[in-house]
Amino acid sequence: MPDAGDPAVGRADPPGVGGGPRLASVVMFVRDLDRSVEFYRELLKMRVTVRTATAALLVGSDDMQVYVRRMGRVSHGLGGIGVQYVIWTADSLDDLHRCERLLRERSARTSSREMADGFTVVEGRDPDDLPLVITYPGPSKAVRHEIMQRIYAW
Repeated sequence: MPDAGDPAVGRADPPGVGGGPRLASVVMFVRDLDRSVEFYRELLKMRVTVRTATAALLVGSDDMQVYVRRMGRVSHGLGGIGVQYVIWTADSLDDLHRCERLLRERSARTSSREMADGFTVVEGRDPDDLPLVITYPGPSKAVRHEIMQRIYAW
């Protein structure tokens, strides 16, 4: 939970401050390259631009990149230091529903809920059982005024 004694609690930078760097790429280690490439290609509507025997590069229409590398049976320590999961934003409400349908078809644990800030969150699992979160609308269309409780779940 947030630390109420932290002097930064309750303060936020105004929306749109700066025009700095934006997220360009995500690197994911997976167990089964073919299965994961197909899953993310279909879910995120990305195209495969480079492929080797052990890795692939998927690129979206906004030039967002997902590097997928086969690692076999290693595990991921959720709750440890490092990236825990990535939150994606659907292009439209129809796209969010498409993502939710695909996740329900492929994941035993999928949920959807509306948040107080006016956006919807769909959660599921990828082929390696890692958390996957998709929201709509994105932060540029629905400014977040609260920290999602989801990040305190670990």
